[in-house]
Amino acid sequence: MATNFLSTANLFHLATPTYVHNNSIIKCNVKRESTLCQVVNPSVTKRGISIGFVTSLVLSLSGKGLFDANAAILEADDDVELLEKVKKDRIKRLEKQGVISSSTKETGYLQDVVYKLSEVGKAIEKNDLTTAGSVLGSGKDATDWVQKANIALNKLSSSPEEKTEVDTFNSSLASLVSSVAQNDVKSSKIAFVSSAAAFEKWTSLTGLVGKLKGL
Repeated sequence: MATNFLSTANLFHLATPTYVHNNSIIKCNVKRESTLCQVVNPSVTKRGISIGFVTSLVLSLSGKGLFDANAAILEADDDVELLEKVKKDRIKRLEKQGVISSSTKETGYLQDVVYKLSEVGKAIEKNDLTTAGSVLGSGKDATDWVQKANIALNKLSSSPEEKTEVDTFNSSLASLVSSVAQNDVKSSKIAFVSSAAAFEKWTSLTGLVGKLKGL
């Protein structure tokens, strides 16, 4: 590091003395009333500074190029993984559509579920639990359509999310039947909303939304 300092000088001393101290050269320029001395480190030269700058620049550019190359490789890997995921998802959708197309009987069971939920919802909205109960049925009648619904739900459910919605629908439907039978309007409304929401979400996950009327 270069250091500048002023010292008192002889007005008539016109020489430019040079001193060596700790491997550094001290050059003094004598002016009329003061002497300006500068410590110069021999290793710090213009050529050394230039070489150091060029080297730093090359290393910087090389590092940037290496970073860009690595980033490009990672992006390519991500693109390949994304493409594979898209292909697998498309295959699954096609397979599911094939199963749905060949499941005419099961689709009919689910259409009956849509009809019953629609009629029950209208009745509950009017606090008419008697009509809601007649739509849901009791005893063997209620068991029959619920069993058929589950045949369809289980056949067309493949993912964990779909199966979770089936469980939610069944538990909510059981609560709905029980609440209506007990003439509990508030509990019936809560159970109806829960069962209808679960069934609607299930149809969305499975791609059955456009296949069933009334949704």
